[in-house]
Amino acid sequence: MTRPSILQPGQSYTFRQYFEMSYEPEDILAEFGYTLKRSLLFLPQSTATLDRLDNLKTRIEESLPYISLTSEAARRELLIAPLLLDIVHYTRAQLRIEYPLTVTEQLKGSLDYYLYSVGKLLVIEAKNADLAKGFTQLAVELIALDKWIDSEQPILQGAVSTGDIWQFGVLHREQKQIQQGLTLYRVPDDLESLVRILVKILEP
Repeated sequence: MTRPSILQPGQSYTFRQYFEMSYEPEDILAEFGYTLKRSLLFLPQSTATLDRLDNLKTRIEESLPYISLTSEAARRELLIAPLLLDIVHYTRAQLRIEYPLTVTEQLKGSLDYYLYSVGKLLVIEAKNADLAKGFTQLAVELIALDKWIDSEQPILQGAVSTGDIWQFGVLHREQKQIQQGLTLYRVPDDLESLVRILVKILEP
């Protein structure tokens, strides 16, 4: 039995609209010819010296009792941005915020955070809540990058984050499969593991 198409021919869709859709993520990804697999992800961690880690953790722990995280903007500015600035410090990766990307009329919008270095890239989607739908948007953004970049790298990696919770995804380009990691990383409890994973993705 053929299921009806979700995306209407000739209609334009932004990345944000996929977050707002009520369809199952598997069905949305199938529109582009990709599959979804939920499993434990083995994410290597950097062994580099993290000279700012203790300071970052202290600042987050000290500020959390006094800040309101009821908006996406607050989570981005107070939790995600400080962490990513340290990632740039460790890796010398380029960081772009609200990076505009248009691949097709059905794959376009802005990437909240786009980091890249030689042969490496990472996209991060920030959300106030609803990691599940946020992951769907991240997956579509990874598909857009798969079609956009010309490199030979076999996988593309991304994360969706509410600031205090992070979830990773990996797009396997040859198989056209997106792997959704089952492990959630919490800030500040899992901060060191999280930072080491992010550094490893981008380090030279």
